[in-house]
Amino acid sequence: MNVVSLFANIGIGEAYLKSLGFDVVVANELEPRRVDIYRQIYPNTNMICGDITDKKVYSSIRKACEKQKIDVIMATPPCQGMSTAGKQDEFDVRNELFLYAVQLIKDVKPDYFIFENVPGFMTTYIKYNEEKRLIPDVIKELLRTTYSMSFNIIDTQDYGVPQSRSRMILLGTRRRVAHKWNMPESEPDVKTLEDAIGDLPILDPFVYDVSEEEMLKVFPNYKKREKAALKISPWHVPPHHILRQVITMQHTPTGCSAFDNEKYKPRKKNGEIVKGFHNTYSRQRWDVPAYTIAMSNNQISTQNSVHPGRYLGKDANGDDIYSDPRVFTVYELMRIMSIPDDWPIPTTVSKQYLRHIIGEGVPSLLIRKIFEQIQNG
Repeated sequence: MNVVSLFANIGIGEAYLKSLGFDVVVANELEPRRVDIYRQIYPNTNMICGDITDKKVYSSIRKACEKQKIDVIMATPPCQGMSTAGKQDEFDVRNELFLYAVQLIKDVKPDYFIFENVPGFMTTYIKYNEEKRLIPDVIKELLRTTYSMSFNIIDTQDYGVPQSRSRMILLGTRRRVAHKWNMPESEPDVKTLEDAIGDLPILDPFVYDVSEEEMLKVFPNYKKREKAALKISPWHVPPHHILRQVITMQHTPTGCSAFDNEKYKPRKKNGEIVKGFHNTYSRQRWDVPAYTIAMSNNQISTQNSVHPGRYLGKDANGDDIYSDPRVFTVYELMRIMSIPDDWPIPTTVSKQYLRHIIGEGVPSLLIRKIFEQIQNG
């Protein structure tokens, strides 16, 4: 079956589709840098670079689709205008981008379509025909005569993804098609962070604000552990942190925030205690799915961004210390997002850039399980 991917980013959602028998024949993405990465990962896809709101770009997408028999259109429009993590500006123009996907559905007439976005998609208003309208109501008005639709608010942890991430999934089936596309059944056994990355050995952070000699006093096994990590994956590289944050997190137990430390609270360079929320400077837990991976996932000070760590014993002062006082590596983030270990990301991509992209993505395994429901028909 042939698929079109709109707002494709670098194709995280598409990672398993080829193995299922779905061929992404046309894709569109705005940013040239992402387009270049996508083309390297999916060289056989006709990736069209440009703004879908541009008439010439939209025409190119439509014409490319008309050359193929398109079975599925997948659209993952930007969510920053409606996300709780964004500014939530009323009538953010990005909130109207779904209309171009709807128009392509009307033009191409696939048997199925899927929209993926944040739950706020359901409660966001746009100006449509000079009226203030909810996005779902506009979609229903435009497509309900031709498609049956289901709007679903789900948590990815209910579908085998080792991450709690709330999403809106809209599935549409053309009314003349006998097999209706529905969400898979939720799964009773959730995958935990231990399931996702618990097999990986201890990895120390790289401390960049002190000399190598001073760093090796804190982490005498750093070089050996770094070498072992690189054998696992070129993306399993020690994150870079400053010493005072590392020391704070060394003394923060699994599942706790450093703000709970009596002795090792987060401090500024001048010694003042940092002010912040208790989900910052915070280690995740092994026994539950990971918290939502955000775009800013490279700093210890961001929300729930620190590796759970393992208890190591007492330090020279008799205080409890824990391993991995760092954020997740890119490779660990990939596992948490259920991206295949062998997904062929070009090694020339900046790790920082990839971190940002992963934080925007839709878990690969979720999309795989949703597309399997078409096959099951």
